[in-house]
Amino acid sequence: MDIESFRTYCLLKEGVTESFPFDADTLVMKVSGRIFALTSLSDSFSINLKCDPERAIELRERHPCIIPGYHMNKIHWNTVIIDGSLNDVFLEELIDHSYALVAAGSRKKKPLRDT
Repeated sequence: MDIESFRTYCLLKEGVTESFPFDADTLVMKVSGRIFALTSLSDSFSINLKCDPERAIELRERHPCIIPGYHMNKIHWNTVIIDGSLNDVFLEELIDHSYALVAAGSRKKKPLRDT
C-alpha cells in the first residue's frame, strides 16, 4: 500500500473527511469529526490507527512493524510502519477496524448522516 492508496481507501468510507489540522505535513482522516487514521506526508510511510486494546497488544506481539501509537494514547492506538511485511488486505482490515471503532463511538453521540 502506498500513501495514495491509503488516502483513496479511507475516502471511500461513509462520512470520511481529510484535513491537515496539526501542520501541512500530517494528513488526518476523520469520521464524524473524530480521527481514525493519520500519517505524515514527509517521513517514511506509517499510519496511526485506533485499535481495541487487547487486539493492539496481540498485533504488536505478532508483527514487528506494529508498535504503540507514536504521539498517541499507547493503549488505544498503534503505529503501523508500512515496510512491505503486511499485505494490502490486512492493512485494509486494520483501517476498517479503526474506522469502525471511531464511527461506533460517534454514533452514540450523533448519527453519521442527517436523516
